[in-house]
Amino acid sequence: MRTSPSALASAFLLAAGVSLAVTQPVDPPKEITARDGTSMVLVPVGEFWMGLSEGEGLDDEQPRHKVYLDAYYIDKYEITTERYAKFLEFAGWQKPINWSMVKFPNHADRPVIGVSWIDADAYCRISGRRLPTEAEWEKAARGTAERRFPWGDKRPQAAIALFGQMTKFSYDILKPVGSYPEGKGPYGAFDLAGNVAEWVQDWYDGEYYRESPEKNPPGPRNGQYKMVRGGSWSDMPVYLMAASRTSKLPPDTRNAFIGFRCAQSMQ
Repeated sequence: MRTSPSALASAFLLAAGVSLAVTQPVDPPKEITARDGTSMVLVPVGEFWMGLSEGEGLDDEQPRHKVYLDAYYIDKYEITTERYAKFLEFAGWQKPINWSMVKFPNHADRPVIGVSWIDADAYCRISGRRLPTEAEWEKAARGTAERRFPWGDKRPQAAIALFGQMTKFSYDILKPVGSYPEGKGPYGAFDLAGNVAEWVQDWYDGEYYRESPEKNPPGPRNGQYKMVRGGSWSDMPVYLMAASRTSKLPPDTRNAFIGFRCAQSMQ
């Protein structure tokens, strides 16, 4: 009986000491460090429910629809004034509004505010990342269990998020990033609700949920406003809901309520 070429090749490799064992896929690390030193957490591949059912949310938060996302990383914390200061020095970029109120080192670990969508996009790109899409941000905040808030279904409380501060802004109002471990999201990202609201990649379109692709929705091609997610230090609880789409602003807007974090696709 003749021996097949494949069998001969296998015998040769075994004789040469080469293992024929099938290489098992290696799980990606659950946490990595980005180029700028920021910790990033893994959001695994798979489906989740995005949006809200009819009668539960606003018209542009409907319908509840299934979305599939490839695995990606998202910053564990919002970008701080310390990291943003290094970006300003490196890029010669325009300073945010209220930058004169930042006192180092006291405010080094506070999230930066006063940045436009354009500023946030530039920071993420220079650091080898990008802004998260609206779908990526929502999955990081809701997970696959359709959490009402990043920490679960319990209403916001002072022990788990900074919100509802009816006062004039100062950096002393903001909390150091990561101050609320009980308020972190299902994959380990902190401050997805409260402290500062966050720019995301997408243009706003009130009908987008009704026509968006099921797999890796990139957001509308163009628009007038960019989406802001998460709610800020001054917002009421409804703005902190993980599915809330109540904030959309022109991309050149700079105010005392909005910061950002970055995302990164799997390599």
